[in-house]
Amino acid sequence: MSKFTVDCAADSPAHLQWMAQALREADVAASARDVPVGCVIVDAEGRELSRGCNRRERDQDPTAHAEIVALRRAAERRQCWRLEGVTVYVTLEPCPMCAGALVNARVARLVYGARDAKAGAIDSAFRIGNGASLNHEFIVIGGVEEKACVERLRTFFEGLRAAGEK
Repeated sequence: MSKFTVDCAADSPAHLQWMAQALREADVAASARDVPVGCVIVDAEGRELSRGCNRRERDQDPTAHAEIVALRRAAERRQCWRLEGVTVYVTLEPCPMCAGALVNARVARLVYGARDAKAGAIDSAFRIGNGASLNHEFIVIGGVEEKACVERLRTFFEGLRAAGEK
């Protein structure tokens, strides 16, 4: 776990509320046969700025991860690519591409659900967003609604295997 990861705040009511919304987005992705990852971006005043879910299959776009979809919508809504002061809620620890986008967008905080041992770029396989070598760092809170997030992924991939896919 990185020095910027904070576990003590993982059960705050606001984090639970917004992660529930991210889980709804993950369900939208799963219903479209995409990996169930959802993301919600909240401004510094606690208002929803944007949301997104994985759309790689739907859009046939390798960059259409939930975080990227939500970041694009938030930047469009703000009319500015700098998303300073926002909190990003996502059901799965971001990959290197998404973690890099969070750094570039200058987000203030990342709250994620499930760790990703293979491709997680925050606390697992890599440590993007929490090292002095980059131009921006953000606060990380991991493990929020982790069981629910893991269950969505497990169920999705079990269904694919049962159907003989992927």
